[in-house]
Amino acid sequence: MKTIGVGLIGYGLGGRVFHAPFVQAADGMELRAVVSSDPGKVHAQLPGMAVAESVDALLAMPGIDLVIVSSPDHLHAEHAIAALSAGKHVLVDKPFATCLADARRAVEAAERAGKVLTAFQNRRWDADFLTLQRLTGQGALGRIVHFESHFDRWQPVVPSRWKDAREGGSWLDLGPHLVDQALVLFGKPDAITADIAALRDGAPAPDWFHAVLHYPGMRAVLHSNKLAADHRLRFAVHGTAGSWIKHGLDTQEPAIIAGARPGDDGLGIDPEPGVLTSAENPDQREVVPNERGAYERFWRALGMALRGEGPNPVPAEQALDTMAVLEAGLESAAKGMTVRL
Repeated sequence: MKTIGVGLIGYGLGGRVFHAPFVQAADGMELRAVVSSDPGKVHAQLPGMAVAESVDALLAMPGIDLVIVSSPDHLHAEHAIAALSAGKHVLVDKPFATCLADARRAVEAAERAGKVLTAFQNRRWDADFLTLQRLTGQGALGRIVHFESHFDRWQPVVPSRWKDAREGGSWLDLGPHLVDQALVLFGKPDAITADIAALRDGAPAPDWFHAVLHYPGMRAVLHSNKLAADHRLRFAVHGTAGSWIKHGLDTQEPAIIAGARPGDDGLGIDPEPGVLTSAENPDQREVVPNERGAYERFWRALGMALRGEGPNPVPAEQALDTMAVLEAGLESAAKGMTVRL
C-alpha cells in the first residue's frame, strides 16, 4: 500500500489540533512538510519536520500527494487551486472559501486536474451528531418539525487575532459546521432568514448569528452567541413522535488541545447524554447514551478515497451547497429579508 505523503499549509489551531495529529495517526499517511513562518512553533511539536517557507516551495517538494489547506480563510481558494494545478489532492479547512464564486473555481480546478477535493467537516463525527443521526434513522422522533443547533460560548473579551476579525465573523467560522450538519440531515433548504451581528464591546466582526433554514413542514434554527454565560444547550430537536434535548459540546477538540492523541482511551466519549421525551408519554424521559465521537473516521475514509477504495467523505459538491447557504445568509442579514436558494 503506497504511503500518502501529506503537506500542511498553516500551523495554527487547525493545523496543530485537527490535522497534524490525525495525519500522524492515520494508517498509510505520512506528514512530510508544513508551511509556516514560524519553524520553531512547528518543531516544538514536530521535531525534525520539514518546514517550507512558502506554498510554492511545498508544491515543489517530491513525495507530496495530499495538501491540507489550513491557511487564513481568504487564501483557501487560492491555495487549493494552486495545489490542484500542481497535481495534488486537496483537503480544505472550513470555510471552504469566502464566497461561492471562489468555491466553484476550486471545484472546477479539481475537475480539470482529476484529483480529489474535499472539505474538512469533522463535526459530522461529533458524538452528539452521530447520536442524533442514529435517533432519526430509527424514527425515534418521527417527522422532524423543529431542529435547533447551538454553538454558544462565554468569551466576553475579544482576542486580538485575525480569526475574530475575519470577514463574515463567526458565521463563516462556526456557521460552516452548523450548516453542514443541517444539510447532512435534511438536504438543501428552500430559503434562509439570517440575522448576523457584532454584540461584544469592540468586536471587529460579527460574533452572533441566528439563522432559520426553511424546509417544507420544518424549520432548522442555527444559533451562535459568544456572550452566553449558560452555553450548555447544543441541540433541541422536536418531532411528531418526541423531542431530544442535548447539552454539552463534543469533547474531542478540548481533549486534543489538552494533550490527548487519536487512539487514546476515552477520546470521543461524551459524558453528557441527551434526553428523549416521547410524545405518547411525555412524563417519562429516557436518557440516551451517546455514540462515541470519531474524527479519525474522516481520515480513514479520506485515505480510502485517495486510493480509489471508497467515496470522498465530504464531496466538493456538498461543500458548494454549504457555501451557497452561507453566502445566502450573509445576503439575508445585509438586506434584512428572506433569501431563496
